[in-house]
Amino acid sequence: MTGRKTIDVGRDSKTGHFIPVKEAERRPNNTTVERIPKPGRGDTKGEPSRRK
Repeated sequence: MTGRKTIDVGRDSKTGHFIPVKEAERRPNNTTVERIPKPGRGDTKGEPSRRK
């Protein structure tokens, strides 16, 4: 299996709560999209950035 080692998650910048990625992409001034390692994967240095 050669899938990604991370998952994308949205986070509200004010509260820090996780939100859906689609909502985070709709509100770029108040949110951020981060990459979180999958369980058991602490090292994510080889992953490409999320920037489009």
